[in-house]
Amino acid sequence: MAKPLKFKAVDFFCGGGGMSYGMKLAGIDVLAGIDHEENCKKTYEANIKGAKFILADVFELKPAFLQRKLKLKKNDDELILIGCSPCQFWSIINTDKRKSKESKNLLIEFRRFVEFLKPGFIVVENVPGVLREKKESGLEDFIEWLEKEENGYQVHFSVHNVCDYGVPQSRKRFTLVANRVSNKKIFPAKVTEIPITVAQVLGENNGFPKIMQGHRDETDFLHTVQKVTDASMERLSYVKKDGGNRFGFADIKHLQLKCFIGRDSSFKDTYGRLWWNRPSPTITTKFYAISNGRFAHPEEDRALSLREGATLQSFPKSYKFYGTSISGIARLIGNAVPPEYAKHIGLAIKEHTNAI
Repeated sequence: MAKPLKFKAVDFFCGGGGMSYGMKLAGIDVLAGIDHEENCKKTYEANIKGAKFILADVFELKPAFLQRKLKLKKNDDELILIGCSPCQFWSIINTDKRKSKESKNLLIEFRRFVEFLKPGFIVVENVPGVLREKKESGLEDFIEWLEKEENGYQVHFSVHNVCDYGVPQSRKRFTLVANRVSNKKIFPAKVTEIPITVAQVLGENNGFPKIMQGHRDETDFLHTVQKVTDASMERLSYVKKDGGNRFGFADIKHLQLKCFIGRDSSFKDTYGRLWWNRPSPTITTKFYAISNGRFAHPEEDRALSLREGATLQSFPKSYKFYGTSISGIARLIGNAVPPEYAKHIGLAIKEHTNAI
C-alpha cells in the first residue's frame, strides 16, 4: 500500500478562518490564509495556530511570490488550494451589487494560482449563484480547463446543504472538489439524515444563559446582543414564540411597516423567530438584527447573540472573534464556511485518497 499523503492547504479569501479550522479538524496542515481585509488577521491567527496570515489583494498577488513565500512546489500531489471567495455579487440576497461587483471575478483570479501550481487538489465553496451564472462567474471555463486531458482533474461540483453535514443550519452552498491524484470524483458524504436542531445547540441547557436585548459580554464567549429599538421590541412582543413571524403585528397600524403593506408574501422571515426543533435559517452577516431576517431568539425578546450565531455556524464555543463592533464580528461569522462542513470536505479528500 502506498504511503499516506501528508496534506497541506492554502486558504484563499480565508476571512476569520472557518474553512481553515475545519481543514485542521480533518487533520490537514494549513500553511496559510490569504485575505485582503486586515480585520480578519487577529481572529485568524488566534485560532489557526501555525498558519501564516497573508494580507494581500488577490488581484495584485503573484503566484510566483506566493510559491517562494510558502516554499510551495508545483505539481504537488499533497497540496490543496482552497478558494472560498466573497460571494455577495452572486447571492440571491438583496444586496447592493455595485459594492460587490469587484468581487465577481475572484474565481477567475484564483484560477491563476491553480494553473501556476497545478496542486493535487482544489476546493471551491460559494453561493449557488455561481453555478446558476456559471458562464459569467468564470466557473464554466474553470471546470472545462480542469477537465482537459492534459490537466487531468476529476471534478465534482454540486449544491450541498450544510445541515446534512452536522451543521445546525440550513445553508445551501456550491461546492467543487477537483483532484488529479485519483481517477474518481471526491465529494463530502452526508453524515446525517436528521439535521441538528436549534434546541440541540442553543438555550440555557447548552450554556447560553438568558439575557436581555442590548446585553454586552466582555469575555471571549461574546454572548453579546444588538440593542433593539422600543418600536422593534413592541413588534417582537407580538411575534409568537418558536417560529412566529411578522404577521403577528401586521394588523396593528402603528407597528406595521409601510414596506410590508399589501406585500404579505414578501420577506416573510423579517422579524421572525427561529424554531427550536428545526435547523436555523442561513446565518448571514446581518444575523445580529431582527429586522434583517428570521434572527430573533425562539423565545427571548431579542436577536441572536454573536456566540449563538457562531454556534449555528458550527464554530466551537472556544473560537475567539475579534473586532471593534457587533456588525464587524457578525460579518466574520456570517461570511465563514461552517467549520464542520469544511471538516467533512477535508476528510473526504483524506479518506478517499489514502484508500487508493
